[in-house]
Amino acid sequence: MFDRRAFLLSSTAALLTGAAAAARPRLVTTQQQTVRGASAPIEIVDDEWGTPHIRAASIPDAFFGQGYVVARDRLFQIDLSHRRELGRLAEAFGARFARHDANARLFHYRGDIDAELRRVPADVLACAKAYIAGINARIDELIADPSLLPLEYRILQIVPIRWDLRDLVRAREAASGNVDDEVRRAQLAAIGMLDLDAVIAPLRPAWKMQVPEGLDAAAVSPSDLGVLNIEGLPWAELTGQDPAAASVERANAGSNAWTVSPSRTATGRPILANDPHLGIGGFSPRHIAHLTAPGLDLIGGGAPGLPGIMQGHTDRFAFGRTNFHIDQGDLFILELDPADPERYRHDGGWKRFDKIEEAIAVKGGAPAKVTLRYSVQGPVISWNPEKRRATALATIAMQPGGDGAFAMIAINLAKDWKGLRKAFELHPSPTNFHYADVDGNTGWQVIGFAPVRKKGDGLLPVPGDGRYDWTGMRKYESLPSEYNPAKGWFASANQNNLPADWPRDRIPAFSFRDPYRYERIADVLKTQDKHTLADSVALQHDTLSTPARQFLALLPAAPSAAAKPAVDMLRAWDARIDRDSGAAALFEMTWRDLGKRMLAAIVPTRAKGLIPSIAPSLLLELLARPDARLGTDPAAARDAMLDSALASAWASAREKLGPDPAAWRYGTLHQVRLRHPLSAIPAIARAFPAIEGEGSGGDGYTVMARWLGSSSWQVGGGASYLQVIDVGAWDNSLMLMLPGQSIDPRSPHYRDQYANWANGRMQPMPFSRTAVDARAASRTTLRPA
Repeated sequence: MFDRRAFLLSSTAALLTGAAAAARPRLVTTQQQTVRGASAPIEIVDDEWGTPHIRAASIPDAFFGQGYVVARDRLFQIDLSHRRELGRLAEAFGARFARHDANARLFHYRGDIDAELRRVPADVLACAKAYIAGINARIDELIADPSLLPLEYRILQIVPIRWDLRDLVRAREAASGNVDDEVRRAQLAAIGMLDLDAVIAPLRPAWKMQVPEGLDAAAVSPSDLGVLNIEGLPWAELTGQDPAAASVERANAGSNAWTVSPSRTATGRPILANDPHLGIGGFSPRHIAHLTAPGLDLIGGGAPGLPGIMQGHTDRFAFGRTNFHIDQGDLFILELDPADPERYRHDGGWKRFDKIEEAIAVKGGAPAKVTLRYSVQGPVISWNPEKRRATALATIAMQPGGDGAFAMIAINLAKDWKGLRKAFELHPSPTNFHYADVDGNTGWQVIGFAPVRKKGDGLLPVPGDGRYDWTGMRKYESLPSEYNPAKGWFASANQNNLPADWPRDRIPAFSFRDPYRYERIADVLKTQDKHTLADSVALQHDTLSTPARQFLALLPAAPSAAAKPAVDMLRAWDARIDRDSGAAALFEMTWRDLGKRMLAAIVPTRAKGLIPSIAPSLLLELLARPDARLGTDPAAARDAMLDSALASAWASAREKLGPDPAAWRYGTLHQVRLRHPLSAIPAIARAFPAIEGEGSGGDGYTVMARWLGSSSWQVGGGASYLQVIDVGAWDNSLMLMLPGQSIDPRSPHYRDQYANWANGRMQPMPFSRTAVDARAASRTTLRPA
């Protein structure tokens, strides 16, 4: 059971212990490096947790320092990602990666890169250039002295590639959005079962789907996804990773954030909390840095390889973000000209594809030559002359202005809410942006770009003959916002937060998540008139499960002998998914088993392969109010299913956790295990030991969201970075990151936050010069060459 009082006391004790440690004399190491690209000396003060506090004489130099320290701590991570995005895997790993390179290059921006750069304000562009120069400065150091290279380079016999500003504009992620959902819906429509899609993905807000005029739904198949098919994604051949893991992450990825106004906090200052949820199991998706220069004081978690800070605070305001789920991708079905398959039907005639020939460098072999095609809608992801059929993917990222590489810099340079609203014009990705400033103001703004369609709602594939083309993009001004809300708090947890009276013709998405996390956050915040930092920390680690609580109310009154032990254990449970709870483990086993049984019962044979899972809200609804989908006697069928699932879960728990139920622990199943993404290579696995040994509570529906893996019980994702910001009293703020700042096993920061993360022990977030210096462990001065 999660003991909130004990948790708060332990967190406070940890902070006091840290304060005592800070008071003791600390050995601070010093060094100097000569670098190219900086305009003046830069001091980097690394604290005891490995957070670099960068002190520069100019704002661009501060971003130079960020690029340098990201490359210092995470070079192989950003280099591998950069290679993938640029389509340069085959030159390092061989011919079997040429097709992956071709796929990446298909999603390179083919418009005017210089025009894209001209869209970026000069001060933002200067910071981006400096960030890249900082990465390259670290790479230059390592190339000059190969003994300093991270271990991966020696094992794989490769060298890091240098970065270029234009590549930030050129490389666009092949984000497919919901196009796999579009294909599934078309297949269901073809067998007259489109309404069955609500079993797996209920639309929020409610909406009546229709087959687009002119779409032959029966002809749509997964092959139309072409290069987006999950089997074709990069890394599967190299890493041996479960290909289903990517789809599980897409289904669960989200975040929590809440902002509490001064009127509802104990200090009279705003509090902003945020914990982004991403995949857990490989490299950490965040790197913490503190950038200081005249006119800039900024700290928080950034995405390695992307300039700027994504969640954190300046000396004026705190900011956080969660995913808003704008539908930013559509699948277009193209009819090919039977006389010339390089042409497709469009606007009443035949239009020729734009074609680009690429030569992909291949290690140990001749260059691989590929042809990339583009229609007016976007990249052609499938081209089949035999069937006279092709498909194209329209995405916001491929549109002019659709690149978000500079957005965080613009946000970081803003001074207030008004300045942020100008910065949002550079931010295409869908986000709930949270804000709180030193003057006591709080704000929420949905940002991101939404396509303007000639017709259609983006829920099914559409004909590519011109009738459904995009005509432009709506920017953040057309999306919801609040400033200083009267209730004194607001929260986002990927739920449908469109206002009830939102115009039906401007609904940007229908794929919002189940509201369980948000409802729990709201239940807590609306009862706390004097909210504290400790309250926010406790809420970030809250494990109360709404689905579990609703399920407990449905336990059978007269279970069978086989199910009775399970019922007895669950009846005494508090519905918290705590790692030390045996009942939590039993519930998760029952829940997974019950979902499979319900799915088998309600999905007709013809649709079995199209519906892989059931939405938790529907599962609970059918358990509470069984209907004709369960047969002629729905209540009896429900009772039998529930009893069987309970009995089966009890047997499974005994098998996996042992014969003594008193010794069962959810954390025994729900392990936190992190491995190098290339650990399928034996030499990598030997050099980079797995970070493991801790269990965790939580699942995909608790505020402490730590969802289960695709085919296992271990942690598949969740909040690897957490922050709780005391706005204005910045040194009181807290943060945590899994597993540490460095990905080098020789570093003391390889896993130094792993146990703290697993146990919910937040660390201080020192910000003032005095607080940082008290925690200093090393000082590095970068001097311009």
